[in-house]
Amino acid sequence: MSSMEQHPEAPTELRRPGRWIALSVLVLAVLLVAIDATVLGLATPFLSEDLEPTGTQLLWIGDIYSFVIAGLLVSMGSLGDRIGRKKLLLCGATAFGAVSVLNAYATTPEMMILARALLGVAGATLMPSTLALIRNIFHDARERSLAIGIWGAMASAGAAVGPVVGGFLLQHFWWGSVFLINLPVMAVLVVVGIKLIPESKNPAPGPWDVMSVGLSLVGMFGVVYSIKELAAHGGSWPVALAGAGGAAALVWFVRRQFRLPAPLLDMRLFHHRGFSGAVLADLLTILGLSGLVFFLSQFLQLVQGRGPLEAGLAELPAAVGAVTAGLLAGTTARRFSVRSVVAGGLGAIGLSLAAVAAIHKETAYPLIGALLLVVGVGAGFAFTVTSDVILSSVPKEHAGSASAVSETAYELGAALGIALLGSVVTGVYQGFATPAGVPAATSSAAHESLGGAVEAAKTLPGQQGTALVSAAQDAFVDGLRLASAVGAAVLIATAVAAWYLLRGQELEEGIVHD
Repeated sequence: MSSMEQHPEAPTELRRPGRWIALSVLVLAVLLVAIDATVLGLATPFLSEDLEPTGTQLLWIGDIYSFVIAGLLVSMGSLGDRIGRKKLLLCGATAFGAVSVLNAYATTPEMMILARALLGVAGATLMPSTLALIRNIFHDARERSLAIGIWGAMASAGAAVGPVVGGFLLQHFWWGSVFLINLPVMAVLVVVGIKLIPESKNPAPGPWDVMSVGLSLVGMFGVVYSIKELAAHGGSWPVALAGAGGAAALVWFVRRQFRLPAPLLDMRLFHHRGFSGAVLADLLTILGLSGLVFFLSQFLQLVQGRGPLEAGLAELPAAVGAVTAGLLAGTTARRFSVRSVVAGGLGAIGLSLAAVAAIHKETAYPLIGALLLVVGVGAGFAFTVTSDVILSSVPKEHAGSASAVSETAYELGAALGIALLGSVVTGVYQGFATPAGVPAATSSAAHESLGGAVEAAKTLPGQQGTALVSAAQDAFVDGLRLASAVGAAVLIATAVAAWYLLRGQELEEGIVHD
């Protein structure tokens, strides 16, 4: 484990020239991956018109990217520790750019599904590599906290900026343009990265266990798939089998790691209370947040009637709050304490979600914008500090694996949040009473989703269509309010857990000597 000493000034060799330029390139990659995860939703109607996918194919186009990323993050983090994080990052960035072209010019649904899967493989190399490289570029603990704050802010901003960028591009260009924006950024990353990013890896990594890679992929894929299917379509034997198979594979994976002399993921990292507490906080925070962000976008567009670009701009306060808090998080955690900043941030998100439980169709935007700002501030503080804790809790040779665990918690939390809170929204929504005289087929389509209700209403006479949309919107808002209340309970409970689990945890001070 690294040791620390206090110094007012960092020796020159510990403050690497060009480190901030290197960071700017790394966070650009993070920004793009985050944008890419959200931008497809806006492009889906245009893509559907062009490629004419079936309903099942459309679901796979939307989900396969996150499935593959979730399944490969741990494996790619461990691979970076072994072959070199810079090498993996540059190879992944090159592949991400090339596969983005394949996505943009896909001509069939099958080609698009394959392209999205390959993009997920490339994306899985980028996220853990960027955070692990920050651990090795910034030896000054305070500088590293600021660097992680910037990294976390860009990850948060990407999710909010995605709809804005997508809305702008789709208003002026064809749907493939949302993928082609990746090319210039990835080109800059590779060119600048070759010169300014230092290589780092585990000096004694051991072999890369292919069996563990397979178990990790099958396990995460099975669990995430079953959660999403359960939320979207309810329980079935195939979904239950996928979930059980995924859980069994993950149990096998964990048992195998304890037996291997050079494990893919060192499970002993979880013996550190600060590490485990930070990972749990990340997972449960995203669980509570993801449902809000996912369904609030629909609320802004389908209930309050905003266009895609306007809805994207309406969500920007969350990004502003996250960026601002991320930059201040390290200093604040040192002045007060790690547990007070993390628990306070989580509590702020929880209280904001509780307030969302009181909104209605006519709620004015200033209140929604203020709540999003508070959510962003809370997330910026919590995520930045937990990422710093996760990285500083492990030896630097395990930085890739630790970063991958953090990212996996994020992906799994997002899947669980949309699934669990989504099932709450869906359960309430599907119970609304259809206005008299609406044909059975139209009513069935309207009960599938709020978007389906809006489309179905177009086939009805004016007053009848308006009544159907109004009933559907009321049911959706009721579901959103209940889901927000559940999310608030999860976040407040997580804040209490973080207060105890992060007891005595501190961020490093001064210069870290290796």
